[in-house]
Amino acid sequence: MPEALLPPEPGRWRQALHPLRPAPTMPPWNLPALADLLPPAPLVPAAVVVGLRPRDGEWRVLLTRRPETLRQHAGQVSFPGGRLDAADADPLAAALRETEEEVGLPASAIEPLGWLDPFATITGFHVWPLVALLDPVQPLRPNAAEVAEAFEVPLAFLLDPANAREVVVEWRGQGRRLTEFHWGGHRIWGATAAMLVNLRERLQAAGAG
Repeated sequence: MPEALLPPEPGRWRQALHPLRPAPTMPPWNLPALADLLPPAPLVPAAVVVGLRPRDGEWRVLLTRRPETLRQHAGQVSFPGGRLDAADADPLAAALRETEEEVGLPASAIEPLGWLDPFATITGFHVWPLVALLDPVQPLRPNAAEVAEAFEVPLAFLLDPANAREVVVEWRGQGRRLTEFHWGGHRIWGATAAMLVNLRERLQAAGAG
């Protein structure tokens, strides 16, 4: 794990990310791979926060586990976030609002750094992942209706390629190659794992790691 990746100095990390405004306008980077899976309707705009918190001398990534009762992504590990509402001015506003609604972190406790590449999910969402620093003092207050558990994983673990496992799963009769991480009994896979890989690749491409 290159030491230059830690800690995430805001100035250096911003060089590896898309600027905050406007949010990236390019299509999701994985869209061609999902051409045969997505519904005919337009993708639903959504935004998530890839939140970094300093704790015990290291940086950690905030993740949540969805309740088993949800209609979509039940039980899965994900970043705080959700779809854009009509009242949201842009994806940044949606990411901040959803994070407060899901884990109780107000916008004042979040320092946005920039965007990863947009990502499309097989459930039909166009997701903007916002990388941000989170106030380590502000307590988390998970909303039980949307979050079964909030937990943190060391950033160094997630940025180490040795911890990213490649697997093939069957979806609608086809084998799909996915990345997954395993930490503390949690399986981090699908869109969340793909965004973490995108973070690592952008840092490396920008020379931040």
